[in-house]
Amino acid sequence: MGGNRFAYFSLPVSKIVLGTCSLPMFATIFCVVWSVAFDFERSTATHCKVYNFLPSISSAIGGFAPQRYVWRICVSIHCTQRFMVGVAYYNFHTSVYPGATNKKYKALAALNSLLHLVEIFSLVCLSMISSTENGGVHEGFFISFIISGLLYMLVTIVLLHWGRFSNGKIPTTQERMSLSYKTRLFLFKIFVFAVAAYLFYRHNAYCEPYVYSWFAALEYVVVFTNIFFHATLYWDLEDFNLALVHKDLISSHHS
Repeated sequence: MGGNRFAYFSLPVSKIVLGTCSLPMFATIFCVVWSVAFDFERSTATHCKVYNFLPSISSAIGGFAPQRYVWRICVSIHCTQRFMVGVAYYNFHTSVYPGATNKKYKALAALNSLLHLVEIFSLVCLSMISSTENGGVHEGFFISFIISGLLYMLVTIVLLHWGRFSNGKIPTTQERMSLSYKTRLFLFKIFVFAVAAYLFYRHNAYCEPYVYSWFAALEYVVVFTNIFFHATLYWDLEDFNLALVHKDLISSHHS
């Protein structure tokens, strides 16, 4: 974009997306590996007192140090960037229908951004309030994180299909790839989460060995699926830059 010569600072949003997604990925891997290596017995213990070989996400990220500090630092840093990307994504969606046209589409885009913000807020809260500190509050924010995240995925897919694939529009190869991956990841997340919920039920109902560990493994899959979904914004926002520009320069550029 030619206007970038007026910017004091400019960074491609696609690079911000990749950097943002790498933080929770690193934090998840670090917390799980560290818990297994140095806090194995405590992190895998449950009320059933049966053998398990993996800790749950809640145990790995909030039960012990230094895991909880690494997780909270990474989540706090990456959430700041996700708030900015959320605003950029709203502008991306509404650029399909500029001006005052198609109010339903713009309202859905606003709902999408709201769900994105709720998901981020819930993630921050469940990260700062561990299950050992206040299990009820942690569980509430976890449920909010999962529900808002799934709804955000669904609304994003609807918006992309509506804005890029309807009304006679011919989508680009990149737009087709973005929608395809988003749809697959969304359906895969629903499937994995349903299986994980079933395993969680079996663990609480029957206290079988290894069941909670398989539930924990699927938790990791859900987390990484969520990260990969957000990483697909790389294709959507590849042509966008985050820039620091003086307002007088913006006015003169548009005049």
